[in-house]
Amino acid sequence: MSETIAKSQAPVQSYSAPQGITWTKQDTVWSISLFGTAVGAGILFLPINAGMAGFWPLVAMAILIGPMTYLSHRALARFVLSSKHENADITEVVEEHFGAGAGKLITLLYFFAIYPIVLIYGVGITNTVDSFLVNQMHVASPPRWLLSIVLILGMMGIMVAGEKLMLKVTEWLVYPLIIILAGLSLYLIPSWNGSALSVVPSASDFFKTLWLTLPVLVFSFNHSPAISSFALVQRRAHGPNAVAKSDAILRRTAVMLLIFVMFFVLSCIMSLTPAQLAEAKSQNIAVLSYLANQFDSPVISYFGPAVAFTAIVTSFFGHYLGAREGLRGIIMQQARSFGSEPNPKRLEAFIIVFFILTLWLVAVINPSILGLIETLGGPIIAAILFLMPMYAIRKVPAMAKYKGHLSNAFVTLMGLIAISAILYKLVA
Repeated sequence: MSETIAKSQAPVQSYSAPQGITWTKQDTVWSISLFGTAVGAGILFLPINAGMAGFWPLVAMAILIGPMTYLSHRALARFVLSSKHENADITEVVEEHFGAGAGKLITLLYFFAIYPIVLIYGVGITNTVDSFLVNQMHVASPPRWLLSIVLILGMMGIMVAGEKLMLKVTEWLVYPLIIILAGLSLYLIPSWNGSALSVVPSASDFFKTLWLTLPVLVFSFNHSPAISSFALVQRRAHGPNAVAKSDAILRRTAVMLLIFVMFFVLSCIMSLTPAQLAEAKSQNIAVLSYLANQFDSPVISYFGPAVAFTAIVTSFFGHYLGAREGLRGIIMQQARSFGSEPNPKRLEAFIIVFFILTLWLVAVINPSILGLIETLGGPIIAAILFLMPMYAIRKVPAMAKYKGHLSNAFVTLMGLIAISAILYKLVA
């Protein structure tokens, strides 16, 4: 292991992945787990945001988003694996490479970028199940405080039970999610029309649509909150081959996301006119809800909540991993600055109780402000996912072996474009 660490810290060398890394069932489980982290409730609004300008900008988005997703997440995983400490998570790697001050700042930003999304999923799962009980099961709405705590304890119980159970439950949920997404996409094909194809935007409208929709795509494909935990598992399991193994898993995850998510988006867009998509956006409802209203389809009415439920739960797992890591990093850094070391068991118990209570409180309050908080966290997530690993490649000796690739310039450029679009929307 020491030889591997020494090699990882060499000043400059070309990188070549080891050959003959075999694919295992556990790799498949991690691929679908990362897929589940990315496919959150946002997928239900993605077709509306991506399709209002017609079909042709969507083609450009599909060409860009696959490489963007794979290359950015690959770089972040390599950043985590660049540490000389075997069990260092992303917060500890940042401190190791950039110093204590920068480490504390980035850890704080990392936590507050992901934590609100975890809260959103606490609200979302409560609203989704309540709506299903009332509208599909035709039963009275249960007390919100009771329904929310039962659902939150269920999701948190799986996380507390450990990585193996989380991966197993994710596997059980993501396979149906993939099947339902593919099934709904195929189900809509008879309703396809040429309205989206007939919309040919001007060059300026084309590029503006692409620019402003890019952040929506980035966050619909984003599984960065789970990358640190994922990379650590690969290091424990594969040692010096961890980078090659994580690269392979992330590549398959990106392909899965591109195929299933973009086919779903395409099918929804081809089934509606741009005017209908604009109407759905003005009504602020999910695309499946709008389709169910338009076609009076019991199939969509039934499977829409199923997509929402499975997407929220699986995405919650991945985002919780990142938020837990961020909170643990903040507490550890503060404790060490005062010369003390927290008791691991007490720290873990505090983190669990903190998440249960805050998730429950926010789910009961059911605020509408959380969408704004998620938007404000967008630039931070994009900076950590796209820009921080690229900066590390240029400045950190352990990352220097990845220098000199065109993909680095591509990731940096796409990250800057996505961040500029998010900031533009906030100002506008």
